[in-house]
Amino acid sequence: MTADLLHDDVASLLRVGEHRYTTSRRQVISVLHTSAGPVTILDILEVDTGLAQSSVYRNLAILEEVGAVVRIVTHDDHARFELAERLTDHHHHHLICTICGSVSDFELTADTEGALNMAFAKVSRSAKFTIDSHRLDLLGSCADCA
Repeated sequence: MTADLLHDDVASLLRVGEHRYTTSRRQVISVLHTSAGPVTILDILEVDTGLAQSSVYRNLAILEEVGAVVRIVTHDDHARFELAERLTDHHHHHLICTICGSVSDFELTADTEGALNMAFAKVSRSAKFTIDSHRLDLLGSCADCA
């Protein structure tokens, strides 16, 4: 997705949530858009040194509230952030190290995703639950911590 389309989509989400698309929010979205994977607040501040830490916290909370950003909780309740799948059309899952908190993205084959979706559908039917989407986070130790 181009940056212009991304910003248009985020602006729409914010309008629906009755929020403005401020310069700071645009900067946070730009950092997330150019990041190779989920990032911490400190990572965002290192990329865009003009942002204030308190502003990043507030803006991420609002962007998460409207569905533009996803929070990935790692070890000790630390968090990393990434653009929501609805904005990227990139379905993926996460490997989360419970020791250092690193997060790596991974994708499953179409066959594996299909098998998971069938299993999830069976569970949801028996629980009378409607699934909107799914996230799969695998917890363990990264190569550096193992």
